[in-house]
Amino acid sequence: MTESGEVDYGAFESLLDWHAAKGSDGVLVLGTTGEAPTVTDAEADELLRRAVRRLGGQLPIIAGTGTNATASSVERTRRACEQGVDGVLVVTPYYNRPGQEGLARHFSTVADASSVPMVLYNVPSRTACDLLPETVERLAEHPRIVGIKDATGQVGRAIEIMERCGDDFLVLSGDDATCRELMLAGGQGVISVTANVAPTLMRELADAALEGDAARSMAIDDQLRPLHRALFLEPNPVPVKWALARLGLIPPGIRLPLTPLERRHHATLLAAMEQAQVL
Repeated sequence: MTESGEVDYGAFESLLDWHAAKGSDGVLVLGTTGEAPTVTDAEADELLRRAVRRLGGQLPIIAGTGTNATASSVERTRRACEQGVDGVLVVTPYYNRPGQEGLARHFSTVADASSVPMVLYNVPSRTACDLLPETVERLAEHPRIVGIKDATGQVGRAIEIMERCGDDFLVLSGDDATCRELMLAGGQGVISVTANVAPTLMRELADAALEGDAARSMAIDDQLRPLHRALFLEPNPVPVKWALARLGLIPPGIRLPLTPLERRHHATLLAAMEQAQVL
């Protein structure tokens, strides 16, 4: 965002190029770190259009299309598919907190409307709604539901999902602090907050963990751990956007109700960025 709160499409496209150059395996557009809750439908369409035009055929583009209403999630998913994305990420409905039957029906309905693979997203700390492993197992039977981004931070939970759903179902970490353990336990990757600031090192961490190299992945994780913590000194994406602006990659704008990172956190985040060798 510009300082006046407008979407800076030029900076967005530069970020896409930066991720491609720094080793990211794919890009999620319209996630929490992308300020999805305050982006309008027209802006969302334009962001996806530009992402597909910029990186289509080079890196997979996943669109965040979930809301707390099934009908709007279906509509956003259909529009994202029309833009040519490679997949969609759909979060559990927040605030209205449906039960497991409601969750199963919600995700199945959205998946029915999608023409691309769909990844479930469970982040109870933000949504106050928990998608349980037995419901994930049920949903894994849908031909377009191919995986889950698990942001519970509970590696045991992820292992249970793997056991229930089998090797063909993707289990991706949504928690940078525990992603190494999840990948060493059999998970297939991470949709990362930290990778927005340190994409190359996060790629190296994932490669090492996926290869089963516990020592190498631990050494990289130790280097990144202060950054994992510092990027949540305030709610995501406040610290991430400050860090990227500090690197000169984006302008310093952010939309209300979020506000810029408080000055008292600047030194801590800078120190973490220095340890991660991104400055």
